[in-house]
Amino acid sequence: MRVRRLAAALSLAVAALLTTTATTATAVTATTVTAGSPAADRWPEPAGVRAAFPTGTVTDPGSRTLFTDDRGRVLQLRGFNIDKYGETTEDDLRSIAAHGFTLVRVAVSWTRLEPERGRYDRAELAKLHRLLDRAERYGLLAVVDFHQDVYGPKFGGGDRGVPLWATRDDGLPFVEDPDDWFAGYFQPAVQTAFRHLYDDADLRRLQGEFYTRIATELRGHRSLLGYDLFNEPFGPVDGDPSDPAVLAASAAELEQGRLPAMYQRLIAAIRRADTRSWLFVEPTVLVGQGVPTRLPALADPRPGPDRLGYAPHFYDTAVEGGHDWDPAGGFIENYTAAITGYPAAHRLPVLVGEWGPPNARTPGNAELVRRQVAAMSGFAAGWTMWYWCRGSGGYCVLGPDGRPAPGEEPAFAPYPAALAGRPVAERADGAVWTLTFTAARGGGVSELVLPGTGYPRGVRVTVGGVRAAVVDVRQPDGDRAGVARIRLPAAPTGATVTVTVAPR
Repeated sequence: MRVRRLAAALSLAVAALLTTTATTATAVTATTVTAGSPAADRWPEPAGVRAAFPTGTVTDPGSRTLFTDDRGRVLQLRGFNIDKYGETTEDDLRSIAAHGFTLVRVAVSWTRLEPERGRYDRAELAKLHRLLDRAERYGLLAVVDFHQDVYGPKFGGGDRGVPLWATRDDGLPFVEDPDDWFAGYFQPAVQTAFRHLYDDADLRRLQGEFYTRIATELRGHRSLLGYDLFNEPFGPVDGDPSDPAVLAASAAELEQGRLPAMYQRLIAAIRRADTRSWLFVEPTVLVGQGVPTRLPALADPRPGPDRLGYAPHFYDTAVEGGHDWDPAGGFIENYTAAITGYPAAHRLPVLVGEWGPPNARTPGNAELVRRQVAAMSGFAAGWTMWYWCRGSGGYCVLGPDGRPAPGEEPAFAPYPAALAGRPVAERADGAVWTLTFTAARGGGVSELVLPGTGYPRGVRVTVGGVRAAVVDVRQPDGDRAGVARIRLPAAPTGATVTVTVAPR
């Protein structure tokens, strides 16, 4: 990606600073200023929004719990999963921020960090520190994801997951299916390894010590949003796993017993070292089939309000199996119905940790991406898409040219990164995006991200519904996002504001 400095002799398209006292909408059109002028100097590089750390939450009338910053603004955190394979570079983080995103979910591996019991890999820890330092440099927040696939490396998981020294399979068989990696979860050896991890007192203690050590290492990083405590938890399945009723019963048993017990241990382990971070829990993957979680309420021992969140994944099993998405299957509707009850009951912000099809280039999967973005704007406080990479498929959100891959464009849409009010609705109609929100008492500054990939000729921002508004717009530029900062004066709580973003 090209990195442009303010010292360079180049022009930036920004909006004129406009104030109106009329009751009608205020249209903001772009003017051109040169770098180094007072207007341009308001926009230091790198372009984009610097993520604000959520210090609290607010629950809207629809029972959705949203993150808020120390000014009471509602935050939307959006970004991508990175570093599962240890491949993420500084250019990747710079590019994610330049596209207007504020969040990364960083996969870490117990195997790589503690390859031998009690011996931590200093090179891996140093690499993780560098990644968080770079995230801060580019205004990103990071969720550290304790990642596992099919338990760990003994079962074909590469160097990811639970280390060999913490794997107990009682000598039971494991036969890998090269055409279906997920089927490995149902192998007797894997089932037994999970059972030991949940039940054995020494493994419980060693896992807790690992989490405390990582939290001790990483505390103090300003970019650290928090931790996803255990990726895609699984457990023993008593019976035929091809029977949906057996799977549902096994998931319910796990979520009502072993899994929350593990989560409470891991919450306590991290809180021994870190009382600032947010801690996110995941349900089993059956939520993707429309099965609501049976997790109970969890307790946060930190002083002050809890900082716990809910981090489900948003995958359609048929699409994961290679099929093009069929809207008639009811996946979006069933998932949304299944996902909303638990966080509403316990006032937890929803951060969708993984979502997106293996290949968005097909017509159905492209529509799936569009529908998922629209759905999450109604129930989630943020999301991280799977996966930030370049390629011609295989979940990569960027094509070989580094631009959004065909079908992935809805993920690169405008969004309210920080809102001085409460969101009511978002709507996308082609390239025209509309946001409605109710203004906060006392006014404030809202920040909207304007992706350059969707507005190559610039944008027109219209603000209506308030007596006065001051709007600064930094135009998007190529792959670099712009930002609209909307300063609202003091307004009665409940005053409705409408913002429309359209191509010039």
